[in-house]
Amino acid sequence: MARPDTLVIRPIEPGDAADWRRLWRAYLAFYETELPDAVYEETFARLLSGGAGEFRGFLAVLDGKPVGLTHYLFHRTCWAVADTCYLQDLFADPEARGQGIGRALIEAVYAAADAEGAASVYWLTQDFNTTARQLYDRIGEKTPFIKYKRV
Repeated sequence: MARPDTLVIRPIEPGDAADWRRLWRAYLAFYETELPDAVYEETFARLLSGGAGEFRGFLAVLDGKPVGLTHYLFHRTCWAVADTCYLQDLFADPEARGQGIGRALIEAVYAAADAEGAASVYWLTQDFNTTARQLYDRIGEKTPFIKYKRV
C-alpha cells in the first residue's frame, strides 16, 4: 500500500489534460477500445464543466505523478428521492497497482456521493476483470443484475 502522505486523490483540473488522456487511453486499451480525438476533448471538457448532470472525475497522484483516474455521475433514480451515483470508469496504472490506488479512488467517489446525499453508488465491470473484482468484492456488494444493451 502507498503511504498516505504520498498518495493524493483530487478532482481533475484543467492542467491535467495530457496525464488524464494518457490514463484514460490506457484504460480504454484494456477494454480493446479506441475513441476519436473529439471524444477525448469533449469528455475532458465535460469533466471540468461542473454542470449539473455532467460527469466529474478524480485523479490519483502518487509521488507527484498521476497514476489513476475515476469518472462518476449523479443521476435520478425511480427507487429513491435522492440521486444515485454511477462510478463509470476506474483505472490505476499497472505499474502502480497494489498500492491502494483503486480503493482510494472508490472511497473518494463514496465521499463525494455522501456529500451530495446520494442514495447509493454503483458500478459495472466485466466478468473477466478478475484483478479489479478482487478489490470490488472487498469494497462493494456484487448484485445479481446482468447488463443488456441495444443491438
